[in-house]
Amino acid sequence: MNTAGKVVVSVLAGAATGAVLGILFAPDKGTETRKKISNKSKELTEDVKEKIGSFLEKTAEKLESKEGHNHGHKEKAKAEIA
Repeated sequence: MNTAGKVVVSVLAGAATGAVLGILFAPDKGTETRKKISNKSKELTEDVKEKIGSFLEKTAEKLESKEGHNHGHKEKAKAEIA
């Protein structure tokens, strides 16, 4: 995993931990606290899915770009050899 991926995972983990601790220490009934935790976990799950999807799209674009770039070099080398 590259540095950007590690940073994203660390930030999301920190946000999740902070949200859960904030909810647990809030002066609400147990049922309300569980609802808040459930809702917050759903929100965080969606955020993580979006971030991972975006990361994968960018990575795929970079790979495709590099493959296209390398393909051009390969074709040029073949033409020079022939």
